[in-house]
Amino acid sequence: MKTRILKRNLIILTAAVALYSCSDDFLVVDPAGTYLEDNYYKNEEQAYTGVVAAYDVVRKQSGGFENMISILNAGSDDFYAGGGNSGDGAGIQSWSNYTINPSLIPQSYWSDFYQGVFRANVLLAKLPGVPMDDTVKARFAAEAKALRAYYYFQLVTMFGDIPFYTTNLTPDQFYTIQKSPAADVYAQIETDLLEAIPDLPATLNLATEAGRLNRGAAQAILGKVYLFEHKNAEAAAQFAEVNGTPGGTNQYGNHLLANYADLWVIDNKYNAESIFECAHTNKSNADWSWWGSGYDEGNSLNVMVGPRGYSATTSNAPNYRTGWSFNPATLDLVAALNGDPRMDATLANIGGLAAAGDAAYSPGYKDTGYFLKKFMPRTTDVTDGGGSPDLNFRQNTYIIRLADTYLMEAEALNGQGARAQALLDAVRARVGLASIPVSLDAIYLERRKELAGEGHRWHDLVRSGKAATVLAPRGFVAGKHEHWPIPLNETLNTSITQNPAYN
Repeated sequence: MKTRILKRNLIILTAAVALYSCSDDFLVVDPAGTYLEDNYYKNEEQAYTGVVAAYDVVRKQSGGFENMISILNAGSDDFYAGGGNSGDGAGIQSWSNYTINPSLIPQSYWSDFYQGVFRANVLLAKLPGVPMDDTVKARFAAEAKALRAYYYFQLVTMFGDIPFYTTNLTPDQFYTIQKSPAADVYAQIETDLLEAIPDLPATLNLATEAGRLNRGAAQAILGKVYLFEHKNAEAAAQFAEVNGTPGGTNQYGNHLLANYADLWVIDNKYNAESIFECAHTNKSNADWSWWGSGYDEGNSLNVMVGPRGYSATTSNAPNYRTGWSFNPATLDLVAALNGDPRMDATLANIGGLAAAGDAAYSPGYKDTGYFLKKFMPRTTDVTDGGGSPDLNFRQNTYIIRLADTYLMEAEALNGQGARAQALLDAVRARVGLASIPVSLDAIYLERRKELAGEGHRWHDLVRSGKAATVLAPRGFVAGKHEHWPIPLNETLNTSITQNPAYN
């Protein structure tokens, strides 16, 4: 990492910061002046702002143009990059057709998560000296460790071997640090999560703590980490703690929602199925001049996936907000969902509405007529506050939800046995589907349908070894595209070497 990339991390955040809450009325901490790191973290209130700052990077899931869901969707067989034309967003386009290189990979996929690591490290370094209740201090430290683990997990799954540290670098170290083997990074991720889990609360007060990690969320992340490491027995054990009895309510109060479509109701934030959630608000007044800066808090995915030039011409068409037509669904996904009860909640057939004369839109790049309905922008969700209406949508997005952990546990059980069958059956029964024999192929297909458009498919293909075959028509090359190229600026005048396949 270069000094100029991490320089912003050397300034302690003292501007107003927001912590996720059950409503859109975010906690605001008013700065009383400018604090430097040396004279900050003097009490619990200041430590709490450090916790908030560490959580902020979670918004990378669906905030800003360079968000995780849109690019991971674009690299899968379920969606194209889309947009206005083949040059609309060089990073997402080149990932979708596998022409990605160190010059085209957006810098933020690297620097944003390292910013999260930096903030967690600062908090962990300062907490021991803060005079405050020991139990609260232990919880803050646990959250910092779990968040650091999550950010490193994002980095290691994207880039493989990466620079790794748990104590923030001095300026001269920016140029000399080298990459660590992915195995070493995974080992620290496991350690952080195992240390964090006991000090996290089992449940949260959603009126004041929604969006923070509880014990079940950290266990779910750890289970996913183990699964990606192919430590299936360890993964299954963690997921069993999270999942409880398939179809029932787990020890943390989570259960599958009765109605699948309710998962996408905008006001249904932090519902019983949600385990770890990315929060957005329409009250940050984000505008074009600072969109993507890290201080904007709207859901950018919403406007990205909306159809261009959309208008409802009859009452038969939904009142969607016009968007930018990214992530149009492939006809292969349409065929996979055909006849499935989740189809209507997942994809919007805008092409069909246009053909029937009920709506009009301007087809974008790689248009198929099918758009990602789960995150479609709605006119009823357009902010009436400040900033740009397009940049202030408030829909939250799931990072992990219970149906996901059910299917990951079934996968960790190698798609065999009575429990794996029960986990698969519970996901299907929720939408009125009959039981089918459990197998790994059945689980992967169920994940494709259940989690379509939520950013999981690409990782599922890579983890299962299917990517080289399924994504070959897109240009995916085995031994290369399982990881992303390191952004060029990070390898210039540093000791960080490029991933060999991209040299």
